[in-house]
Amino acid sequence: MTDADKQTFLETARRVVSIETEALRLLAESFGAEIGDAVELLLSAKGRVIISGMGKSGHIARKIAATFASTGTPAHFVHPAEASHGDLGMMAQGDVALVLSNSGETPELADLVAYTRRFSIPLIGVASRADSTLIKQSDIGLILPKAQEACGTGVVPTTSTTMTLALGDALAVALMEHRRFTPENFREFHPGGKLGAQLSRVRDLMHSGDALPVIGEHTAMSDALLEISQKGFGVVGVTNDAGKLLGIITDGDLRRHMDGLLERTATEVMTAAPQTIAPGALAEEAVGIMNQRKITCLFVVDPEGDGAPAGLLHIHDCLRAGLG
Repeated sequence: MTDADKQTFLETARRVVSIETEALRLLAESFGAEIGDAVELLLSAKGRVIISGMGKSGHIARKIAATFASTGTPAHFVHPAEASHGDLGMMAQGDVALVLSNSGETPELADLVAYTRRFSIPLIGVASRADSTLIKQSDIGLILPKAQEACGTGVVPTTSTTMTLALGDALAVALMEHRRFTPENFREFHPGGKLGAQLSRVRDLMHSGDALPVIGEHTAMSDALLEISQKGFGVVGVTNDAGKLLGIITDGDLRRHMDGLLERTATEVMTAAPQTIAPGALAEEAVGIMNQRKITCLFVVDPEGDGAPAGLLHIHDCLRAGLG
């Protein structure tokens, strides 16, 4: 492969992105009142949003259904060909159908569209032609603006699928904002993987109860060392008689007080006013604090509580969850 070939590939890549960027601009400018009507109709669904499309539109429909479902709008994808062989039973009154077809004339959609008309299931159609069968049959039609496909031949769905995907994202975000969908809600649908880890709260990962390494302020260091050894975190928290966290004893504190260590009490060795974190904070924030301060754990204290330690978060817990 020559350098000229590589330059040609680079120019092609830039041209494709440029064409699709322009198409997205046209899409945004084309939005009108029908977008608000579509969101209102989707919000009114007592059942699910049924999303369908054939071929490349089907792939986009699957992604839109997944985005809806993970952001608080119950949705699933129905393959139009399978719908004609029994899967129409996945649709029911109370649902809303969102059907995608660039031409608006995809024959495999006919049975599905007819089913929505027969059972009064609201239909939102997405196509590039206002006079297409799909749009004419739809309760609400969302028209994609005229834009050239990025392939140059006008045959391969490229620009059209990009616009359809963006339109689906626009609807999903509008729905989630109306529902005041929060990161905590998002985590409920994404308990695994990197997203789930990033949205984990400290309370989800911390150690508490009997696992918490805590001693009183007047505890002898011989007993403090025993607590550190038994609990296995390499640290111990020091509390006053009311249970408020006063300090923490770490390996560094032990080294600094080696001379006569066993004759000392916990308050003589501890580091006072240690860094803490709230149970509702993101675990990712805790990792940032630990990395910045070069420490391996944080005591968890409710800022609205009595100052007592509610838990302990270790860096290893965060690493196991996929953070760090």
